[in-house]
Amino acid sequence: MPRNEPTEGTDGWDGEGSPRRRKAVRYAVPVAVAGVAAATIGLVPAFAGSGSPDLPKISAQDLIAKMAKSDVQQLSGTVRASADLGLPSLPGGAGGAGALGGGKGGDGGSADPQSKLMELASGAHTLRVAADGPDKQRVSIVDKAAEYSLVHNGNEVWGYDSGSNTAFHHTAPEAGKHGKQHAPKDLPQGLKNATPQDLAKQALQAAGDTTSVTVDGTAKVAGRDAYQLLIKPKQTASTVGSIRIAVDAANGVPLKFTLTPKSGGAAAIDVGFTSVDFAKPAASTFAFTPPKGAKVVKGDEAGATAQREPGKDGAHGKDMKAVTKDMGGLNVLGKGWTSIATIKGDGSGLPSGKGEGKGKGSGGDAAAFLDSIGDKVHGSFGSGRVFSTRLVNALVTDNGTLYVGAVDKQALIDAANAAK
Repeated sequence: MPRNEPTEGTDGWDGEGSPRRRKAVRYAVPVAVAGVAAATIGLVPAFAGSGSPDLPKISAQDLIAKMAKSDVQQLSGTVRASADLGLPSLPGGAGGAGALGGGKGGDGGSADPQSKLMELASGAHTLRVAADGPDKQRVSIVDKAAEYSLVHNGNEVWGYDSGSNTAFHHTAPEAGKHGKQHAPKDLPQGLKNATPQDLAKQALQAAGDTTSVTVDGTAKVAGRDAYQLLIKPKQTASTVGSIRIAVDAANGVPLKFTLTPKSGGAAAIDVGFTSVDFAKPAASTFAFTPPKGAKVVKGDEAGATAQREPGKDGAHGKDMKAVTKDMGGLNVLGKGWTSIATIKGDGSGLPSGKGEGKGKGSGGDAAAFLDSIGDKVHGSFGSGRVFSTRLVNALVTDNGTLYVGAVDKQALIDAANAAK
């Protein structure tokens, strides 16, 4: 059966793609690593299967154009998602993304979309999904003992955790002012762009002169014929080996997404439809009423509580934007797959786990945890520690400056040396 070989001119498809502050530095590494991991999940355009159907040849450029032109906005189906990012476990047995800012504690914590979606950054999950245009989406995470549903319908967002019988509700404050509905601004990124074609466009924005894009054969996904788009970074310092997107041959919708690290092994992210239907979902799919006896937490109230309580949002009541502001602001070095985000420290130093805050009930456990997983490194910038996952690495210098990206350790050291 024929394979789609790279077409001349398409395999390089181009385009750009004090104590308080010490505490902020202390928590910045896990928050940053988990945040990038979550962002990666959010970019997943795919929603698995076998077989190699015989399809007409198509160039990478034409396949990308087919994806861009796809006007499919209605679908429903079942998705199998797995993530093996290599996120470390925190002391006490908590681990992965949940330990790095996605816990369930606090008012409405188990139903808060931001917290719940972080769980997708590790392990295997089954999801039921549905979409009817940009204003109606539903995602249900199906567990053995419970189910979590996130419903966006116009200006409203509901999150419901059946295990705790807790519901989270948020309404856009600007709803109805301009003659149409608007989604809440703080709607999780993965839900703002729930249609697969929108997510695919985001992923392909990274492709440029730093990227090789080819068509690498065909596949059968969820019973549908698909082309396989293969994306590979040209920059050797990237930790990404390849990204493979199965694109529906008939309508251009991405059906499956697989990201494999350069280090090899199992896919770091593998998300694909096991069944899919492109018919318009029933309107009742996006209707939600809290069950009798459910605790309902309003989104604004939950956010205010998070700001008051230590440990919320991963950094003593601060979200990542507040943390970066405290630490001097975010800057991005380089381009493409080897872009490195850097947050300048205030010179207060990286916590060592010794001295201040080592006792129980303080930040000593977190500092000791960072020491246990970080590799000590040196350069003309001085010294620091590198914290690693299978995809995202972070360097924190002894003066508290953070460098993080999907790049190898040497790239982080080189960036720190160049910025000294």
